[in-house]
Amino acid sequence: MRLRHPLTAVAGAVLLSVPWVLTFLTGTEFGTTPTVLVSGVSVLGASFLLAWGAETAEKDVPRAFAIAVLAVLAVAPEYAVDALYAWGAGSGGATAEACRGVATGGEGLAAGAAASADTLADACQSANLAVANMTGANRILIGLGWAGIAVLTVYKARQTRDPAVEHRDGLFASVVHLDRDIATELTFLFLATLWAFLVPLGGGIGALDFLVLVGIYVVYIGIIIRGDIETTEEHAGVPAYFQGFPRPVRVPVVLGLFAYSGFLIFTAVEPFAHGLEDIGTAIGVPPFFMIQWIAPLASESPELVVVTVLVYKARSTAGFNALISSKLNQWTLLIGTLVVVYSLALGQYGVLPFDRIQSGEIWITAAQSFFALGILVNFQISMREALALFGLFISQVLIEFTFLRLWQPFAMPADEVKFLMLVTYTVVYLVLGAALLVLRRRQLRELFELAAFAARKAAGQQPVEPDHAD
Repeated sequence: MRLRHPLTAVAGAVLLSVPWVLTFLTGTEFGTTPTVLVSGVSVLGASFLLAWGAETAEKDVPRAFAIAVLAVLAVAPEYAVDALYAWGAGSGGATAEACRGVATGGEGLAAGAAASADTLADACQSANLAVANMTGANRILIGLGWAGIAVLTVYKARQTRDPAVEHRDGLFASVVHLDRDIATELTFLFLATLWAFLVPLGGGIGALDFLVLVGIYVVYIGIIIRGDIETTEEHAGVPAYFQGFPRPVRVPVVLGLFAYSGFLIFTAVEPFAHGLEDIGTAIGVPPFFMIQWIAPLASESPELVVVTVLVYKARSTAGFNALISSKLNQWTLLIGTLVVVYSLALGQYGVLPFDRIQSGEIWITAAQSFFALGILVNFQISMREALALFGLFISQVLIEFTFLRLWQPFAMPADEVKFLMLVTYTVVYLVLGAALLVLRRRQLRELFELAAFAARKAAGQQPVEPDHAD
């Protein structure tokens, strides 16, 4: 049947995007709800196109590199939103000294140059929102993304026969096995996570953070782009159809899918996220909460849709690789480049400032990453571990949304209580992560050995592959 032809699926995904493309090109303005619907449907179509492009590209480039491209495109809106806030902070003159003056009620406002007190206060708020949006996105990616996809993979495995799933007796005992080739991603994520704990100690995000974090990602890309092209995994549907094209045709098709889906995601997710913010504010949700949690959830939606598609195709391994690659690029490029955008807007080099609460947000985000790495160090994640990730994540969000909003009548300031909550969760994550790494110290050593092997191989050496028996 023609309806089952792969191009029918491609046409359907493109049709989902047409209303938004026409809206964007003509400059038509709708109300908030229609904008959310039109842009949201377009993001859905773009997600399918992006997934098909990445799977098709695996025939010509290493899978890890194709997934890294997918990850960057899928989270491009998150970069755009954070860059917007970082630019607002710089253009408004939000330096560390000026923001301290705002926080203390006006002393030191001269540090804000010619900016008015209101403009400076808004700029300092933008600096905090840049960090809040970034930390919220990273925690969503693990707390909802990693955990949710693990649960979905086990649930769907009885239908998809996903070979990555091992069903075990006991309550929530089943596990999802991960590809050992992600040792490189996990190792570089370890390095970025350890550095992230130091970021608040420098008084803001500065040049050293840029050099270290962006440097980590550049070295990572340099390693994976030299990896082997894998031909063992069979594809079906749209990717299989496109992979049957001759290379001179196939490559432009892949680039076209990446370009078009990237355009849709970059242009549609921001109005989608802002529309959700407006709807949330209208029903009484605090704006800061919307920007930290709802907007990042919207901007992460392309990634989550792509990975869900892969799970339904029994390709959970590729799905997890995409999620881990996304976490790595957000935890390196996203943090590191904020200081560049901020300094350009400021007109000179400056350190992007943030307050004490955002220091706590960075620490809890780094600690969550540390705990998640402790889970994945043995290249598997169980249902119990996934539920633990989700439980810790959602409990902190719920406490912040409910309990802290009611704290005003009490003697202790709400900000002080929130900081203590963030520190408490940070300690819990660190204790759990450290315990896992101690118990799995042999697997941790094997992880680093595999990553070192990949690095030496990328450098042109021919090392002996390490043993990695379970």
